[in-house]
Amino acid sequence: MARSRTTMTTKRLLPASGSARAARSSSRASEPMTGQPTAGDFLADEARALLTRVERLKPFILQETMLPAAALLPRTLVAIEDLLLCERAKLHGLGQSYLRWLAGPGRSAPVTEQQRKFTVIRLRLNEHLAQLDLFADAITQRSESETGLWLSGLDVAAHDALRLNDGVGEMEEVPVICYLDRGPGAAIRRARTRLPGGVANPVAVIRVPRERMVGHGIASSLVHEVGHQGAALLDLVPSLRAELQRRSQSAEDAWHCWAAWISEIIADFWSVAKLGIGSTLGLIGVVSLPRPFVFRFTLDDPHPFPWIRVLVSAAIGDRLYPDPQWTQVARLWQQMYPPSTAPDRVAEVIEMLEPTLAQLADLIATHVPARLNGPTLQDALAHESRNPDALRELFTESTRQSAARVRPVHRFAMLGQARWDRRLAAGQESRVTDRMLTGLAAKSTMQMAMSTARIPSAISERQ
Repeated sequence: MARSRTTMTTKRLLPASGSARAARSSSRASEPMTGQPTAGDFLADEARALLTRVERLKPFILQETMLPAAALLPRTLVAIEDLLLCERAKLHGLGQSYLRWLAGPGRSAPVTEQQRKFTVIRLRLNEHLAQLDLFADAITQRSESETGLWLSGLDVAAHDALRLNDGVGEMEEVPVICYLDRGPGAAIRRARTRLPGGVANPVAVIRVPRERMVGHGIASSLVHEVGHQGAALLDLVPSLRAELQRRSQSAEDAWHCWAAWISEIIADFWSVAKLGIGSTLGLIGVVSLPRPFVFRFTLDDPHPFPWIRVLVSAAIGDRLYPDPQWTQVARLWQQMYPPSTAPDRVAEVIEMLEPTLAQLADLIATHVPARLNGPTLQDALAHESRNPDALRELFTESTRQSAARVRPVHRFAMLGQARWDRRLAAGQESRVTDRMLTGLAAKSTMQMAMSTARIPSAISERQ
């Protein structure tokens, strides 16, 4: 997706002149007063202090510095700033209304009522600051030159991962912003979910594990989280869960378990469909934990327990892109965590679940989402270009010429296949991924700049 690095005009971001004068008047420090203040005086001063803090909150584009290529996609930036400016205006209006009420009808109101109304405004301020902090981490990291470029490249890759295959229908476009945080796993705050204060989140915010930057497994984490957003846009979880529950005969059979875990399984399906075996390898990197965690069975967690989750991923891969490699990777996982070492209760669960793996993969692949009007999930997400042999051929070609014309997620799939085939060493993969993300950030920036300026350019496709 192209992006603009031009700045918004400050006129759009600042209050109108009359509102500005009212704000300055309301927040101006009061003249020193003598005597004991009334409760109304005290609360009015507190409200003015609160409004002063609101007025000092600046739009991100007036306070963050970053390389042009590290900046947010323009649609993402506009969505975030519009939300925060709108919420700031509402908060300012609440404060002004409260001051007018205190000076009028509220003067004779009980002190408890005066305090209650002020407390509501203060809580709204804290909710707004929580909204601000949600985006601040993601945006502030863009000022780190190398990290900022990586994140910008991941934004482009995430947008690509959210696309359906050509000819299967359109899906709503959602702005995406990525940021780094500690911890082994990624996470997403989906667009349209509720932020503090009850407002709808305008963008998908993806938290990427810092330890995965930059190299093996980053694509698996990213595309899995994108899969959660895609599943929500296509309303997949309710329909798949209903289908699984229809197959369930009791609260203790395999289909009941799959129904409880389907929200995470569908995100893994999205990732395998887009990345091939690179998705499963990345998953192994996340869930290779001490044995008690790998065999920790519970239906209270939306994630399948790690041991079976890896086999689900391999079964999905074998369904979409048949190849002996899926049996090999499943066998490798079982060698690292032999099922014979599982607790007796978990061993029974494994014995119940394993025979249904292929059926589960087939059920998801052939599922027809109502919002697509005909195509299956396999039609919408899987593509012949992700077949192992096709990815191997693409990697061979990329060693002779640039792969810059290949879409981002396809290139990630190629690297994952090469890593499994041991044609790409870990250090080399990290360097290639670094160049790829930096190139995506630079290329999308220049494309938007050329589009805005309407001037021709001969930009090299080499990265």
